[in-house]
Amino acid sequence: MGLKSGYLKQYFKGVIAKKLSAVEADAMKSNQHEFNATTKMKEILGVERRKFLTDFIYITDDEEKSESSKDFLMWYDARENNPNRSEYRLYYPSNTVLKKAMVGDSLFICLKQDDTILCIVSGKDDNITSQLYWLFDIDDNKAERYAVNAELKTNGSHLEFAVRMILTQIGIEYEENDSDDLLAPLLKRFGSKFPKTDVFSEYARNLVHDVSPIEDPDRTLVKWFDMEEKLFFLLERNLIKERLKTGFIQDNDVDVDGFVKFSLSVQNRRKSRAGLSLENHICALLNANGIEYSHTPVTENRSKPDFLFPNIKCYRDEKFPSEHLTMLGSKSTCKDRWRQVLAEAERIDRKHLLTLEAAISTYQTDEMKDKKLQLVIPTEIHKTYTDAQQKWLYSVKDFLGEVSEKQKLTPYASMLLR
Repeated sequence: MGLKSGYLKQYFKGVIAKKLSAVEADAMKSNQHEFNATTKMKEILGVERRKFLTDFIYITDDEEKSESSKDFLMWYDARENNPNRSEYRLYYPSNTVLKKAMVGDSLFICLKQDDTILCIVSGKDDNITSQLYWLFDIDDNKAERYAVNAELKTNGSHLEFAVRMILTQIGIEYEENDSDDLLAPLLKRFGSKFPKTDVFSEYARNLVHDVSPIEDPDRTLVKWFDMEEKLFFLLERNLIKERLKTGFIQDNDVDVDGFVKFSLSVQNRRKSRAGLSLENHICALLNANGIEYSHTPVTENRSKPDFLFPNIKCYRDEKFPSEHLTMLGSKSTCKDRWRQVLAEAERIDRKHLLTLEAAISTYQTDEMKDKKLQLVIPTEIHKTYTDAQQKWLYSVKDFLGEVSEKQKLTPYASMLLR
């Protein structure tokens, strides 16, 4: 399983990126609705006058601030009647998305395979912005001017689940590869409903054979999670398809409430399942490595940290040295929610957070350092971060090693038997 070389070509013909200057951001709020283009942009948009149907989206790490709009972009040569000179421009109409644009935000103009455009505006210091530059293989330092990737020659080394997460955020339905052999046994085992998350996680782990939770916990965690993600979306797609076949009709009329309820149930299941899935696989890693822990214990102010080491009994014993305690938060994606971890387990000054999120912005990781939060990320995902960030990141193996050493040096075992 995995991504094929040049996989982005099945979605896009090319991508143009630009960090918005003060003049450009102000223009989006005025009546001057044109970008002066560059020669490189013709590699994607062509040389003929064209009007592209366009989906505009404004996206930040705060989902409540996101916005979308349908409109168009007009590509044309302002001097098309002059045989000796050309001056290409991109006209855009006023809409709710572009009015949100601020100085330093990034603009991504993505020409899709159906010749429509996905126009994305993303926040200056948001993780999704870093992730989009990584996904489209564009150097954000070169985006002060228009940066163009017309070839999209991705080599397939991108992590599949990371790509899936980012494409889903920008409204692109990810096309699963190598899924035919997985669906039939999946339906045979679970039928037409989702099992409990721990059961589903165990089923996914049992399908992954080329890993070692002790020798290579980083790769193991990624493989386990990736398999469960793939299985989840396969089963979900099949269940949604079957439900849509029955339609939403009640008393010979369209059942709007039934449709809305079903749609919300799909969204809520997606949000809750990913986090629980990661926790399940972390538990399996800890068990395989013989590490003592408590999962979601209750501490001060009824907070529930994801993992406490060596256990909640030691944490509640005031005689137990605080420096021998460890807390690990678990979030499949961070966004702004990483700050929630800071309020958990007050006895522990330096906290850890394990996430699978790619390319978190330097703005966010710098703040994490200031707040004494150590980020733990599987080694395969480290390459999505800057060189400076990578020097600071912990791998899963680093974290397990640190906790193991603490437990070897701490005489906690006798306390567990009291």
